[in-house]
Amino acid sequence: MKQQDQTTYNPNHLFDALIERMGLSNDGALARKLKIARSLINEIRKGQRPVAGSLLLWIQEATGITVNELRMLMGDRRRKYRLSYAIT
Repeated sequence: MKQQDQTTYNPNHLFDALIERMGLSNDGALARKLKIARSLINEIRKGQRPVAGSLLLWIQEATGITVNELRMLMGDRRRKYRLSYAIT
């Protein structure tokens, strides 16, 4: 995998790395492989939607890449993180 500057948070790094690792050609192919809407990838890339924890879990299930590694790929270096909502 080619090295990218991942010192700052950028979800585009995550998608770019997944495309490269999976040998895909573009976001459409990635969306089909992950079984998610291409519009979701587009909205995240444009900063219109955050990367939800549920999406990271979905990607982990589809690829076998751990959530921690997925977080590192997008530059999320927090030691602790919390859910954005309470599960009741």
